Amino acid sequence: MVHLNFNDLSKEAQNRLLELSKKDVERKFGDSIRKYVRENYTCFETMIEEEALRNLYSYTFKFSI
Repeated sequence: MVHLNFNDLSKEAQNRLLELSKKDVERKFGDSIRKYVRENYTCFETMIEEEALRNLYSYTFKFSI
């Protein structure tokens, strides 16, 4: 669960969440993404970014007002 202050939805907070999600994706799926990148000649950073955005939808957010 990710706790957020409703008043702090700034660009910096959004970037912080995206970086957290990138680390989470790389930890969980890094090896399989690297394998896919090697086989399909794609960019690792692009793949991580796309998966991180998808991963954000799996988080449970709790907002405090």
